[in-house]
Amino acid sequence: MTELSDFTFSDLLEYNFVNLDQLTETYSVGFYGEYLTHWPEYQKVARHPNGLIMGYVLGKVEGEGEDWHGHVSAVTVAPTFRRLGVGEQLMELLERTSSSVHNAYFVDLFVRSCNTVAIDMYRRLGYTVYRRVLGYYRAGGAFPNDEDALDLRKAMPRDASRKVSSVIPLTKPIQPHELEWH
Repeated sequence: MTELSDFTFSDLLEYNFVNLDQLTETYSVGFYGEYLTHWPEYQKVARHPNGLIMGYVLGKVEGEGEDWHGHVSAVTVAPTFRRLGVGEQLMELLERTSSSVHNAYFVDLFVRSCNTVAIDMYRRLGYTVYRRVLGYYRAGGAFPNDEDALDLRKAMPRDASRKVSSVIPLTKPIQPHELEWH
């Protein structure tokens, strides 16, 4: 049975099994450290009964007023453990934190427009495309060209009626420099 627990600094020594994948962004140790110290309630790992890290989620809370929201910076599952519901479990933990701890209006995330498996999972979880961000992902590694991101959002119970304009889809794509929160 999968064990969900807090992501700790020592987990940085064990997460390569998850990060060795072309769709997974690997960040600097400082990036992970910032998240672990500023928003520890959001950082979670999923472990196999043998102790191996199966996946993790990194997130934070940001914004102001009706833009107060939880943000998914990374959610990834090792290829061996995909399609077992691990990503969904991690996302549900992040949503619960956004709603119950921070009383956020919504949760948002960015996903490569080519990552149809992830997009399908997010749609099953209730996320909708808010807007397209042109050229958000820069070329490199397995990706020879810049790629658009989809900004996906899901209203939290604080905005159950979906009245907050932050989850009403936009029709015009934007450039990365036009993003409000980074």
